[in-house]
Amino acid sequence: MASIRGIASFLILMCFITGFAVPAYALPDHGYNYSYWEEAEPAPYPYLAEKHVDGSELGIGHFNVPQDLFVAKDHQIYIADTGNNRIVSLDENGKLIRTIDGFDNNGKKETFNKPYGVFVDASQNIYVADTYNNRIVKLSNDGTLIESFGAPESSILPEGFQYFPFKLYVDKFDRIYVIAQGAFEGIMELDASGGFKGYIGTNKVRFNPTDLLWKRLSTKEQVGKMELFLPVEFSNLDVDDRGLIYAVSSEANSNTPIKWFNPSGEDILRREGYFPPMGDISVIRLDPTKSVVLDPKNRGSSRFIDVVSDESGMYSGLDSTRNRIFTYDRDGNLLYQFGGIGTQANNFQKPVALSMLGERIAVLDNEMNRMTIFAPTRYGKLIRQAVKAHYAGKVDEAADSWNKVLQLNANFDIAYISMGKAFLKKNENKMAMNYFKNGNNRKYYSEAFKQYRKQYVWDHFGTIMTVLLSASALFVAIRIYWVKRKPKLYFVETNIVKAPFYTMMRPFNGFWEMKYEQKGRVKIALIILLSLVVTMILKRQYSGFVVNFNKLSTLNSVDELIYIVLPFILFCVANWSLTTLMDGEGKFLEIITAVGYSLLPLIILYLPQVVFSNMITHEEAPFYYLIESAAICWFLWLLFVGMMTIHQYSIFKTLLTLFLTVVVMVFIVFLCILCFSLLQQMTTFVISIYSEIRARA
Repeated sequence: MASIRGIASFLILMCFITGFAVPAYALPDHGYNYSYWEEAEPAPYPYLAEKHVDGSELGIGHFNVPQDLFVAKDHQIYIADTGNNRIVSLDENGKLIRTIDGFDNNGKKETFNKPYGVFVDASQNIYVADTYNNRIVKLSNDGTLIESFGAPESSILPEGFQYFPFKLYVDKFDRIYVIAQGAFEGIMELDASGGFKGYIGTNKVRFNPTDLLWKRLSTKEQVGKMELFLPVEFSNLDVDDRGLIYAVSSEANSNTPIKWFNPSGEDILRREGYFPPMGDISVIRLDPTKSVVLDPKNRGSSRFIDVVSDESGMYSGLDSTRNRIFTYDRDGNLLYQFGGIGTQANNFQKPVALSMLGERIAVLDNEMNRMTIFAPTRYGKLIRQAVKAHYAGKVDEAADSWNKVLQLNANFDIAYISMGKAFLKKNENKMAMNYFKNGNNRKYYSEAFKQYRKQYVWDHFGTIMTVLLSASALFVAIRIYWVKRKPKLYFVETNIVKAPFYTMMRPFNGFWEMKYEQKGRVKIALIILLSLVVTMILKRQYSGFVVNFNKLSTLNSVDELIYIVLPFILFCVANWSLTTLMDGEGKFLEIITAVGYSLLPLIILYLPQVVFSNMITHEEAPFYYLIESAAICWFLWLLFVGMMTIHQYSIFKTLLTLFLTVVVMVFIVFLCILCFSLLQQMTTFVISIYSEIRARA
């Protein structure tokens, strides 16, 4: 008995080591989701392949370039098997129900000719886009012909329009929406009898400005030979329970590949996430170490070719560039993605259509000639539960689900935001602020902070007033003591310390005294410069969340030396070099002193600005930026007056000198980069020669 247990334990261990404990497609994989910082953060896979269905297993022969997939209300699956000119009907488990490869039309047997689209209405009637027969066929569920709709006729249609219907959808009023080849004006709307009623929605014309200019300058004959500026056609569509149309176009480099049209044809899709619903933000992949790296074989923006929505407002788009499925909530937040290029069970070669199968998703691949049914993982189920509960107003249920999501993926910003909304509804503003901050959502953080600030001031009004009055009394007492006693500062020269502040308020007198009465000190200017470095570090680190868009984990204090000290030195050197040739009277040390003194307003205003930034809401942020603008304008004014005074220039010459100084700074940087590059090449050359000599020795 012991030996049997030992053998069994050994076999189980070997299964885990070699990876054969479960099928390959059942092993949990790692997807990704984009953070606020445009970084692809690893995330659990939300869906995994549950079953593959192909024609040979069904006993009807291989699928041949199938083009469309639709799941009816009773969860029956319909596939437009385009190459085989048939419609295949399956149950929700992928078992064959029937195939429809033709129908009887008044005693005449008719067949399909490359059917590209299929739809089934609530009465189980089947609509087929019989593309190369230039018609739409309406059949009963057993395949009996009900009606056939040929090419629509209307004066609105362009002359010579050839009707090739590709995709279609029928709403609860039996209106037929058709995506047809060459219908650049939008989605064609037909009535219940197939009559043309007009177009719904349209894509904007996108063109190269250079091509437009060339076209304007060309003759009529030349224009006639040029390509027309036409909008991109829609690729597919879906209609939600309210009769609103989701549509996608496979246009590259577009921020609006997915649209949601109201009855007036206006795009009302919400795009309130960090990024618009456009698929991949950057070109990435996940390597086996779960880190995110660039994928040189997978370039280009996402191209959506299908879209499907569900009753909770979530919708999924199928990206044909990287064969991925992206799912968004009603506000346009990316919830998850899955799929990819490959022949593995969870990947695709050329996906062309998808449809919701309850909580599962069916995806049709016309290169591998199979349909894959994906089932949600625990991670995917929790996200869907949380979104549905949130939009149903079940705050506690949504918060519980989002909390479980965060246990599986602590990098999921949307979960933090949703948790924050739940606490905000319960008036737990402090907790809501923490979650909104973790989710980098300043809009809702501001709302929570506004409520928290109001309650805090109300609860601590007496303490706040006591502190303010005490501080005011202390300031007045120190001011009176200073005026009456006038204490002497033995360790510094009072006038030298006051000089930068005097110059800040009266720049013409201050800079004159600095140059001609020797009241300026280089060491004071350098102290101001270093103080500004410290101030900027504090500003970047401790400004309020509402106005602080820095990623604190990546901030480096040494950068302030590069962004402040280096420009300071470059400006002084460039200005001295230039003004020496333009009869400037300022010496190098005087330039350093003048520029250093000019920086003082930045310190004076930035320090209270940091404190102020932690007390404001999003609506009050303009006051923060007003202080920022005032500090910069004050600095530029002092710099202008300082350069004009120490060099004894006119206004025009001072402006010209400052402009040329910036040009010289750029030139110096260019020379430094060039020298560094040459030095690097020389070093590489010497190392290669040394390596060659050593190899031959």
